[in-house]
Amino acid sequence: MQATVAVIESRKQEPMEPINLTPRYSTNEIPGRCIKCLAEEKLFNCMRELLKEEEDSSDLQQKYKIIYNFLESSDLQKLCDETEKYLAEGKEVNLRIYLEAGQLKYELQVNEA
Repeated sequence: MQATVAVIESRKQEPMEPINLTPRYSTNEIPGRCIKCLAEEKLFNCMRELLKEEEDSSDLQQKYKIIYNFLESSDLQKLCDETEKYLAEGKEVNLRIYLEAGQLKYELQVNEA
């Protein structure tokens, strides 16, 4: 599955590495994490790093904008529901979020466990 989520200002710079979110299904022994929780955690960590940075942090700023826009996207709930469905079926799921030509895109990868 691939879809455009939002448009982000694009500067002429090296392409950023995709942001990977790998949710886990909760069991009695292991607490799981949905993609929304994982994205919020990455956003918080990115914000913390931005506050500590003393030099140019344009990559961190771009990463923050990408995650923030993903969390604000209208497709977020649909993706959460879809990943939970696959996890319940015992499949491994990975969501890649990246910029392509200034457009925020995501790619859902589903593999048999």
